[in-house]
Amino acid sequence: MARRFAEYAQSEQLDEVAVILHGGEPLLAGPARLRAVCERLVAHLTPVTRLDLRIHTNGVQLSRTHLDLFDEFDVKVGISLDGDKAANDRHRLDRRGRSSYDRVLRAVDLLREERYRHLYLGLLCTVDIANDPVAVHDALTALEPPRIDYLLPHATWDHPPDRTGSETPYADWLLAAFDRWEEQGRQVSVRLFESVLSTLGGGPSLTESLGLAPSDLAVIETDGSFEQADSLKTAYDGAASTGFDVRRHTFTTLTEHPGVQARQAGVGALADECRSCPVLDSCGGGLYAHRYRTGSGFANPSVYCRDLLALIQGVARRITDWETSPAVLDPTELDFGQRELNRTLLSSAAIDRPVWKAFVAMDSGAGAQVLDTLLAQPYVRTSLLTPDPARLAEIALAAGVRAGADVRIGWPGGTRLHLPTLGTLTLDVPLGPVDVECAPDGAALRVRDGEREFGVALAGPGWRPVPVLDDAGSLLDDADPYRDRFAAPLAGRPTDDAGQRAFAALWRKARRLLDERVPGHDVGALTVTPLAPGAGVHPAAHGEPALGVAPDAEPDAVALGAWRAHRAARLRALRECADLCLAGSPAARLIDEAEHWTATARYTGDGTAAARARDALSRISGDQLTGSGKELVCRLTDEVPHV
Repeated sequence: MARRFAEYAQSEQLDEVAVILHGGEPLLAGPARLRAVCERLVAHLTPVTRLDLRIHTNGVQLSRTHLDLFDEFDVKVGISLDGDKAANDRHRLDRRGRSSYDRVLRAVDLLREERYRHLYLGLLCTVDIANDPVAVHDALTALEPPRIDYLLPHATWDHPPDRTGSETPYADWLLAAFDRWEEQGRQVSVRLFESVLSTLGGGPSLTESLGLAPSDLAVIETDGSFEQADSLKTAYDGAASTGFDVRRHTFTTLTEHPGVQARQAGVGALADECRSCPVLDSCGGGLYAHRYRTGSGFANPSVYCRDLLALIQGVARRITDWETSPAVLDPTELDFGQRELNRTLLSSAAIDRPVWKAFVAMDSGAGAQVLDTLLAQPYVRTSLLTPDPARLAEIALAAGVRAGADVRIGWPGGTRLHLPTLGTLTLDVPLGPVDVECAPDGAALRVRDGEREFGVALAGPGWRPVPVLDDAGSLLDDADPYRDRFAAPLAGRPTDDAGQRAFAALWRKARRLLDERVPGHDVGALTVTPLAPGAGVHPAAHGEPALGVAPDAEPDAVALGAWRAHRAARLRALRECADLCLAGSPAARLIDEAEHWTATARYTGDGTAAARARDALSRISGDQLTGSGKELVCRLTDEVPHV
């Protein structure tokens, strides 16, 4: 198995793989056999990829001998525990009918010791609606797990779950636990809740049991046979079987099995009821095994369908701010909210103390305004989401140059220094880690490299500035390392002088068209990035408007793209400061649709675009809109041209 998996990881160029030692109860294999397993996995997989080794156990037999072994191979340990003693003993008695609770707690206490704490993966809890959800959650959080996994008990339409006392007892139970989790300040990671929150916000699912992401799980049984997810065994005898094994078949062969491919099909594998469900993106039809019904197979909603709907909508209602935000009423409030958000992102990203001190020193007077403008630039804003110490140093230097401030920071070295919105400095000789000082006049940098100290001018052959396209301050940026944010390929090489002049001419024509079509518009400055020829015009995400433009794009398309990009950026900013609708509801998509066609209709005067905007607005359910959303929809309704 280790050899087959290593071959697959190498052929697919997988950056990381996870191997979970599972059961039954894997500790029954004993330390010697577990050592042999770990040795083989490490020997075959670590030369080709990163290996994330884990074990899931009931913890009854966990000892220091096991943990010393797991420490040696960095095997993370997840423990099954269903809550307090009463909850756990409902299903987890030993073969003599005795409680296993105290023995499991001893195992958890071992994992909480300083020596083994880094191996503590978390607790897995199967929901039983007969247990008190608050008592269960409190008992689990008291054990300080890095993460809690709440699991629905396996059930199918042929063997449905207990529904005592409610139509949605599992949602009721989980929402009570969610409320307790919120009350405690989310002090422990709870994967199910975080997955719902992630998908409601447009992010990925964090668990196999929810969401539309394709399954990435394979099971190898103790006899070497390949199986699909072992949860399928609860559907019918042989449901998980593939007929493949590691001696005769590869992991690639397994991926071609019809059952495996069915779990890769996303929306295409779901029942019609699921495809039209308002929480489709969050639920994804639930766990595949829970959809089974004799006669129709897995082409059904989950047997927990009503619970999942109630859970996701319950969480959405709890996290949605229904009040009207000042940001939707007053543009200055929106700008203030964006500045505060950018500062929050910066404070989260700036882990290098000298760099952080440089930002703090500039955060006053004219320097604060410079810093706000720089942080709002789209590629700077994007880079704050994936913090990089070298990038933050470059941002601090760029702010210092623009503000004429004295900034001293360390730089990792190399031959290339990119100052966002300003330009790129290329040195003849690569440097190691150095101290860089930005002089108050902003004309040069002072570099200290060990015994050497020299000045580097922001001019001349080694300096390539970012061209300014218009009086509003729009930039032609083809060098920022974070500019690849478009649904189209970037230009293959830096823009030469002739190319810059051509872009400037194209931009002037586009600006004139925009002035003619939308008199009095407030588009302001945009960042334009060259795309490959034939790529057209594309907006980017994050921060102030950015537009990808191919050199052969038509001025009319560039003008319309700039207008749409500006408006989309303002809508995005508003969403970052205020809730417009029920989290995860169809209203979010309809607002986007209405905004797009309103912008198009205002630019083109096209009656079809105006009709499409009005149609999108008419389909927005009022009970899904917050106070802020209602204000925005009213504004869009008034703005749609009557053509």
